[in-house]
Amino acid sequence: MTFDYDLFVIGAGPGGLAAAKKAASYGARVAVAEKETIGGTCVNRGCVPKKLIVYAADFALRDRIVHNYGWNECQRHFDWTIFMKSVYQHVEHINYSYCEQLQKAGIDLIWERATFVDPHTVDLDGRKVTADKVLIAVGGKPNKPNIPGIEYAITSREMFHLPYLPKRLVIIGGGYIGTEFSSMMHALGCEVTVIEVDGMILSGFDDDIRSCVQQSLSKRGIRFILNSTVQEITLCDDSLLVTTAGKSQETVTADTILVATGYTPNTKNLGLEKAGVELGEGGAIKVNEYYCTTQKNIFAVGDCIGRVQLTPVAKAEGIACVNTVFGNKPQKLNYDYIPSAVFSRPEAASVGMTEAKAREKLGESVECYCTNFQTLLYALTPENEPTTVKLVVDSASGQVLGAHMVGEHAADIIQSLGVAIRKGITKEDLEDTIGIHPTAAEEFLS
Repeated sequence: MTFDYDLFVIGAGPGGLAAAKKAASYGARVAVAEKETIGGTCVNRGCVPKKLIVYAADFALRDRIVHNYGWNECQRHFDWTIFMKSVYQHVEHINYSYCEQLQKAGIDLIWERATFVDPHTVDLDGRKVTADKVLIAVGGKPNKPNIPGIEYAITSREMFHLPYLPKRLVIIGGGYIGTEFSSMMHALGCEVTVIEVDGMILSGFDDDIRSCVQQSLSKRGIRFILNSTVQEITLCDDSLLVTTAGKSQETVTADTILVATGYTPNTKNLGLEKAGVELGEGGAIKVNEYYCTTQKNIFAVGDCIGRVQLTPVAKAEGIACVNTVFGNKPQKLNYDYIPSAVFSRPEAASVGMTEAKAREKLGESVECYCTNFQTLLYALTPENEPTTVKLVVDSASGQVLGAHMVGEHAADIIQSLGVAIRKGITKEDLEDTIGIHPTAAEEFLS
């Protein structure tokens, strides 16, 4: 049978784009279908605009200490509308660049929603297109819990389209998205309250890191309501009332409510049943170690398979899948030692095992080295902004199992350390390495 394409990709996010370009480099005839904007969540509603807001907030935070460095204080005003216009322009530039890359690679970009007709055929608004192989890379979508009045709340998707900064912001969920937004929106002048079901924010990170970030944000004035859930949201005149249940039973007034309770695979209404593609827990597409679904010619990567919901992981999965299918180079992805970061202020980052996970696996042979100190930046100020670095080590072999940090440039430092840890570096290897002074990173070498 002759097909229209060798590979048809559904979704132009990081995983889909990486796979499409790699397949084209092998000489495959490739098409990508996208129903919204090229680049996916990361470029348009996630990593990129969020990081730009972090930078904007940094100016406000630095204003608190500039006079300690000899700068005269002056009055400045932050204009959310002007700033977001610049953000949109940058995002549009990235979108245009992606379109150019696809065109240069000879990849057809189709601006339509694709749904399966059968394993080799997709429907594009009434037009049928066939392909030998199909890759599903449709990403995820924000959760919205079933709470009375939840329709008054927004998700991270809508945060970048707020017409103005809210005076009072309530965030439901203390994961990395909720923590990042709490940090930057507070720095920009919002009164922020975070409601978290756990006893600490940032579930999944090392407990020392969680505690350090939470304490620092609390000290800045961000309020945390812990071990509690939202029972109801009600509209009252020109504000919203959030009623909590659990350890704290109270009502909080808000102008805007952000729901940051995680993402679920965006797998509904794709016609997967017509293609013989099965779903697993939480609506994630079932795949094997080579990203093949229950239908042998259909593959899936990224957030829709529910493994590790990070942009670099989706890219790596897309490339690994294509190397296997079109490059005749079977490739499995190693999910150990994937670094992750929280772009709050203070910044946090981790790679490898947390202390709890290491003790669960190795018991008493786990040794931890944790240091708290203040960097030179704050030496001239009354601010107390501690930096924390932590190593989790197997005392039997000396191998470093995990590295964790809270403080300036944590993400960059941990990302570099991740290469060494992945290669089996030991605590002694770090101690034998000469660092750069004065830096925060040198503390990992002591």
